[in-house]
Amino acid sequence: MITSNVCGATIESVASPTHLPTFNCLKRRVDMAVARVQHSLQFQRSLFFSSSSPFPKTQINLLRSKWLSSTTTSSRRRSLSYCTCSSSNSTKEDASFVLTTPLYYVNAPPHMGSAYSTIAADAIARFQRLIGKKVIFITGTDEHGEKIATAAAAGGSSPNDHCDAISQSYRALWKDLDISYDKFIRTTDPKHEAIVEEFYSKVLANGDIYRADYEGLYCVNCEEYKDEKELLENNCCPMHLKPCVSRKEDNYFFALSKYQKKLEDILEHNPDFVQPLYRLNEVQNWMKTGLKDFSISRASVDWGIRVPNDPKQTIYVWFDALLGYISALSDDQEQPSLQTAISSGWPASLHLIGKDILRFHAVYWPAMLMSAGLSLPNTVFGHGFLTKDGMKMGKSLGNTIEPNELVNRFGPDAVRYFFLREVEFGNDGDYSEERFINIVNAHLANTIGNLLNRTLGLLKKNCQSTLVVDSSVAAEGIEFKDTVEKLVEKSKVQYENLQLSSACESVMEIGNAGNLYIDGRAPWSLFKQGGASFDSAAKDLVLILEAMRIIAVALSPVTPNLSLRIYRQLGYTDQQFHAVTWSDTKWGGLKGGQVTAPPNPVFARIVTDTEAEGVPATEKKVSKKKEKSARNKSSIGA
Repeated sequence: MITSNVCGATIESVASPTHLPTFNCLKRRVDMAVARVQHSLQFQRSLFFSSSSPFPKTQINLLRSKWLSSTTTSSRRRSLSYCTCSSSNSTKEDASFVLTTPLYYVNAPPHMGSAYSTIAADAIARFQRLIGKKVIFITGTDEHGEKIATAAAAGGSSPNDHCDAISQSYRALWKDLDISYDKFIRTTDPKHEAIVEEFYSKVLANGDIYRADYEGLYCVNCEEYKDEKELLENNCCPMHLKPCVSRKEDNYFFALSKYQKKLEDILEHNPDFVQPLYRLNEVQNWMKTGLKDFSISRASVDWGIRVPNDPKQTIYVWFDALLGYISALSDDQEQPSLQTAISSGWPASLHLIGKDILRFHAVYWPAMLMSAGLSLPNTVFGHGFLTKDGMKMGKSLGNTIEPNELVNRFGPDAVRYFFLREVEFGNDGDYSEERFINIVNAHLANTIGNLLNRTLGLLKKNCQSTLVVDSSVAAEGIEFKDTVEKLVEKSKVQYENLQLSSACESVMEIGNAGNLYIDGRAPWSLFKQGGASFDSAAKDLVLILEAMRIIAVALSPVTPNLSLRIYRQLGYTDQQFHAVTWSDTKWGGLKGGQVTAPPNPVFARIVTDTEAEGVPATEKKVSKKKEKSARNKSSIGA
């Protein structure tokens, strides 16, 4: 971190959580921070003294008096500066990584889109742990709002019971998908409600909340008032394709328009704040139309957190739910407070979200945080949507993907690998069962599973399952080692840059290189020749098994149970696997004399119905039995 005192304001520039910038880059960040403060000073003054200010006169007078009450020019400037980074020291910043998924809305059980976000977040969290970061992985459920009450009534239950049931279904699915979250927050938790109320009061005290009548077109599904310009024919919401309804309410509003210039500066000078780049462009283009203050309370919604200064109204679901990223940091044993939660890990390193909620996270949320005087998250990453067989999914079309069904049929490793490998992270991606089975069989069953199994079979037959030399000795003068090292380093950079599909591909290239090497060397023939050829063949097996060990570590963020099974086959204990770090991808881990486990396939090939129809009934039963056994093993990590 570089700290600079500019015009009496302390400016901090923090390195990206995934790589250290050069000195010139840090200097540029400081220069940009200086520019931000200067813009902020000009903007604040225009807000307080311009006749065109968007705020009521009473607010302007209040804000102006606060501004003029500063005792010195330098203290006045300090009060007007704003922070987009953590105030913690560089050591803490470098060692921690706070990652969040969306807080999923519990109007219905989890779907594949929710699972995809969480699988991706889990892979990122597991990688960050491997490289030595202290990870706080936050997920949870958003449980307030009109849609929740409606869904509960339709199901004949109370909102509370409905939320309990759906929230539990998320926890159950995350367990089945091997999601290694650290914090699970529910917005109905008392500690969350306490922090929302405190945050609301801070924003109110800052003069950014005012009361006004509002009349407009409201999308019940979005729980948001819409601008007519963004609606389709018949005032239909472009997201839910349902007509918006006309509503008029006496609400409390957040002064979002006040933060237009600040947000523009943040997006301009911090290009990593919204990723990928085309999502940043979307946000900037949307902001060009001008930010409008938005309603943060609902008079007609009973299921929610009460507005602190007006219990007849409830807090708007988004103003409530976004605070879950902070309230999740509070321990259950302590008295909940905003400051305690902030000191436990805020700001977040990465908000991982679907592109449909980008506006809330990239515009509303940072403005809210600035109003409360809190640091902004480092990055908001908006990923794409999933389609099925090239078509948008929908219950009315009968083509939804049920994540529970996929996990039960194919196991968590197959589901995790397919969606992370086949969907370029950030873009939309398509699922088809045929493609799913072909990819999983080709990559996990054949490239990795078959290579490991036949190598261990040769080792058992010819070397009593014992490695003859250290892998570092076996690799002397062998180009294969260099290939593996280059590919694993390539995958590390790709993981760091959130290029999850490319990282999977690089690791799989190690397996492809291993298959080419063993086919070219044909150790089964060399063993028969005896003498020096026998010794050479024994070393070849060590090379392949060392590559498999490296694959297990490098692919563990994506397929943790498959990686564990590979490590077991190589003769390691579960404890040894769980202790690995990214440094274990360095060549030389396997030592001479290590005894491997008896060969046992680590990933069973998926047998399709078409394939099963082409074999005798007795073989068909065996195939299905093996498939079921493999799925069960995959589920429990056996």
